[in-house]
Amino acid sequence: MADNYRVGLIVPSSNTTMETEIPAMLHSRQQLEANESFTFHSARMRMKHVNPEELKKMDTDSERCAVELSDARCDVLAYACLIAIMCQGPGYHQISEEKLSVATKENGGAAPIVSSAGALIEGIQALGARKVSIITPYMKPLTNMAIEYLESAGIEVIDSISLEVADNLEVGRLDPVNLVQHAERLNIKGADAVVLSACVQMPSLPAIQTVEDRLVVPVLSAATSTVYKILKELNISTKVPNAGRLLSGSF
Repeated sequence: MADNYRVGLIVPSSNTTMETEIPAMLHSRQQLEANESFTFHSARMRMKHVNPEELKKMDTDSERCAVELSDARCDVLAYACLIAIMCQGPGYHQISEEKLSVATKENGGAAPIVSSAGALIEGIQALGARKVSIITPYMKPLTNMAIEYLESAGIEVIDSISLEVADNLEVGRLDPVNLVQHAERLNIKGADAVVLSACVQMPSLPAIQTVEDRLVVPVLSAATSTVYKILKELNISTKVPNAGRLLSGSF
């Protein structure tokens, strides 16, 4: 008998990547687990430009989205905007996850809540990493907020590259192949892992395994971390082919 899972995605209105990379990873598990199937259901929060004002305003829509998705009785919900959480100060992912959890319970459709911000921290910690180097598409002030958020969780950021793309649609159009060259510019001396995309909108999945093989350190992203946490919440294997060490099934 097949196991069918409904995955709810809470995404910015201009996000075009989470609804491609998350399904791609979970569908690829069918190479390993033929009895599994996943469907994906999205609710959107209005946001076009990646700046603190729009991000904070957008976050207020997250409860509405959680309630709408709980109408579909999803098995897990993922709040898929890392920087919207991180720009609100250290530890906000815990506040957000609890708030959305309460919203689904009150609507009679309780479901585990995953935030990409919390998932990235958990993914880094699962790898046993304490020091990382990161690539973001953000303007430098937002990258600094992400760094402060990670460091408040006990994760030291050795080096960062900011691609400085403010328009969220343009972030989604970035070529993930270019991340291979960007990663070569990163200082990874002493790093335990590399975060190839500290943003769920910047495409990175096609480059994850290539960069990991070249750098010989674990490579993860906000998206691979989100899938890792989704699989943990569903209580199934955390193995996805060619998606980096975090999704090797060992953690």
